[in-house]
Amino acid sequence: MRVAVLGGHGKTGHAVCAALADRGADAVPLGRADWPDLPGALAGCAAAYVVAPNLHPDEPAYVEEALAAARDAHVERVVYHSVASPYVPAMPHHLGKARAEDLVRRSGMRWTILQPGAYLQNLDLSGPVRVPYAVTAPFGLLDLADLGAAAATVLLDDGHDGATYELATRTTTVAELAAEAGVDAERVDDPGTHPWLSAMFAYYDRHGLPVGTLPLRALLG
Repeated sequence: MRVAVLGGHGKTGHAVCAALADRGADAVPLGRADWPDLPGALAGCAAAYVVAPNLHPDEPAYVEEALAAARDAHVERVVYHSVASPYVPAMPHHLGKARAEDLVRRSGMRWTILQPGAYLQNLDLSGPVRVPYAVTAPFGLLDLADLGAAAATVLLDDGHDGATYELATRTTTVAELAAEAGVDAERVDDPGTHPWLSAMFAYYDRHGLPVGTLPLRALLG
């Protein structure tokens, strides 16, 4: 099967493409250079995995354009890469994904939505871990390899149309991960690099981002 991966050149796209290749599928990574003729780039693909650029200023518009191109190219199935807890008013970029999910559900296509937790690989455990939120906050964290395997499953196997899956490999805290690695963990001040990230860190500080692990275990057998 030929599968397009929109956003296929980032770390998420690489993980999905690698898992598709492991399953014998023909993964087609697409990026900005393909956007001017996206229907043409999608031609011949039976399914598409849609990953928006990180902190995209208008993710619903991006997803709407991707869906329109997929319909024009007669793509049969679309899988949208959303986020765990998309409807959180305190996090603007999560709300953008919630609106994009609505577009996917009303697209008229066969669809599946994945709601991944934060990636384990986002934490550097080679030395002291410093994060701008409470190190004891609860998280459901996802390994990139598991994300790729789950994406390949819902793209290639039957039975996932109309489904929405939260994805986490394990539930833990930054403090616990650091202790396992034998390094220290501490909360530091938010660097204020982007207002959406600052809002996210403030939310994490109060609530973390819990995500269930059962859907991933069920998907991966």
